[in-house]
Amino acid sequence: MIKDGILIVDKPQNWTSHDCVAVARKALGADKLGHGGTLDPMAEGLLPLFVGRATRIMEYLDMDDKTYICGIRLGITTDTQDIWGQVTASAPADHVDRETFRDTLMSFLGEQKQIPPMYSAVRINGRRLYEYARDGEDVNAAARDINVKKIRFIEFDEKAMEGRFEITVSKGTYIRTICNDIGDRLGCGAAMCYLKRTAVGIFNLDNATGPDRLKELMNLRKEMKEDYQVPRDIAEAIIPVDRPMVNLGKVSLSRDRTWYFAAGNSIRWRQVKVLEAPRGTADVKNKRGRGYDVLYRVYMDDGRFIGTGYYDAKTNELKADKIFVKRQEL
Repeated sequence: MIKDGILIVDKPQNWTSHDCVAVARKALGADKLGHGGTLDPMAEGLLPLFVGRATRIMEYLDMDDKTYICGIRLGITTDTQDIWGQVTASAPADHVDRETFRDTLMSFLGEQKQIPPMYSAVRINGRRLYEYARDGEDVNAAARDINVKKIRFIEFDEKAMEGRFEITVSKGTYIRTICNDIGDRLGCGAAMCYLKRTAVGIFNLDNATGPDRLKELMNLRKEMKEDYQVPRDIAEAIIPVDRPMVNLGKVSLSRDRTWYFAAGNSIRWRQVKVLEAPRGTADVKNKRGRGYDVLYRVYMDDGRFIGTGYYDAKTNELKADKIFVKRQEL
């Protein structure tokens, strides 16, 4: 059984994120396992699975950028903004050539507002938008701030009226809505026809585990029962709990201060060795209201990861945010 860490899965089309979690839980023998960043059944690609104590770091990765390869089809509009939805309108797109498409695509670079699609998991008044959509109810969702940080044009087929591009975006950005908005700007409508997530923060598809491999392990574990051991290739693919939290700063403590910190106590800042400053900003906060400009990964001076903490300017102390070890483990 894998105790703690992150396994990257290359999700295929027609699998839900929950399908990947269910198979991985049985394959790894993990009681506690969650996924980061839901992928729709139509989408494929990178899905991080968090095992054991690693589930506790998921909130720290909310601010990570995501990169996708996207396909877009011009001339149609659908209720879900992708080709799996019902077509609600169609229009000629023969006025669009390669350069027009590329120029329009590149105009979406930068900070902007985006209205979430109706078929999404965004909550309004306690209900998901897709619940309103399925009930035929109209809801005015507020536009949200997004940032399209990079776009790389790949190709445009003028006969098929389909394009492909790579895009890197901030948290909460809907790629199918960008496709829909490209269609609006071109005056012919558009829908997403392909989506593959290739990166989230430090995660990429190098050494990703496929679902067929997980199914093999699930069946093998069922056959071997108590004699089952997680294969070497999977064990080596597990990413340590602390590695993805690159936006947090890094500090180390002496052994005696580590033991004290692991009990939930505060540490005087002069007893803390700062190794890296936080990359986050004060306007982005975690669930406990602590800005990412004061959050740190905390290590013992021998390199062992202990947990996360934050700098309290009022008391000039390092205080615990989340502890990932028990004192008896030190």
